[in-house]
Amino acid sequence: MPRRLVVVVPAALALSLFFLGCSPTDRPAPSGASPDAATPSDPAPAPIRDISGTWEPANRPGDGTQAGGVHNMPNDGAPEHALPYTEYGLATYKSHKALEGVDRVPSAEGNDPRNLCEPLGFPRATHYNFRKTQVLQNEHKVVVLYQFAQTWRLIWIDGRENPKEIPERRWYGYSAGKWVDDYTLVVETVGLMPEDRVWLDATGRPISDQLRVEERFHRVNRDRLELTVTIDDPKMYTRPWLSMDKFPMALRDPRTDIQEMYCSPVELAKYNELYGEAVSDSDNTDSK
Repeated sequence: MPRRLVVVVPAALALSLFFLGCSPTDRPAPSGASPDAATPSDPAPAPIRDISGTWEPANRPGDGTQAGGVHNMPNDGAPEHALPYTEYGLATYKSHKALEGVDRVPSAEGNDPRNLCEPLGFPRATHYNFRKTQVLQNEHKVVVLYQFAQTWRLIWIDGRENPKEIPERRWYGYSAGKWVDDYTLVVETVGLMPEDRVWLDATGRPISDQLRVEERFHRVNRDRLELTVTIDDPKMYTRPWLSMDKFPMALRDPRTDIQEMYCSPVELAKYNELYGEAVSDSDNTDSK
């Protein structure tokens, strides 16, 4: 019988140990740097049509980890968090063997593409270790730099629309945005990967190549940004739904040195060696 490895610590803790244990912590800004944000009682006004800056979840740094499912709809079994699956969407979800969420499986049985260090894709980049995020902007485009895997994503804001016919599927799709007022940028992303390549979140919620994602970046004031994400995938869900609703981000000092967070096959092998153990044949009763 084949022998398998199982992780003997809880999955959420395991991932934290793996990703945080192989990199140095974020280093603070140089001495004498300006405060991270203005006091809540006296926030500075937001700049007009500008979401640039270094941002981090405002409530706490780990608020964007979302190990138990997307922020607004955790996969915890609560009726109010049940997603509106289509028949095909539910079947696809059940085929996913996630290490997190109410239907989590032992580590040796998981089939999350992330465990092979596949690209997270979008919108999972916003639903997985969504920590310090840098936004660069000029009159033509917005570039979002994600901390995990040091991945970047391009949003056009020069008036162009997304392609009607998708020339090729992309991990991070095609994104076009427009300002609906001086402080709110609405972005639509299409042309994403099919369901056998990507997951929505760490709990195995599915998405397909029919997905359209709407993001609303609303800059409340200089030091606060709110992000709302709508999932619209008629192949997987019977109606659109919110995965993040006015998720608060706080402005950080632009000189902050941001920690690397990678999925490394070498580090993953080291992790399995340190924290895994072989399953005996007698334990593999399901394989006989």
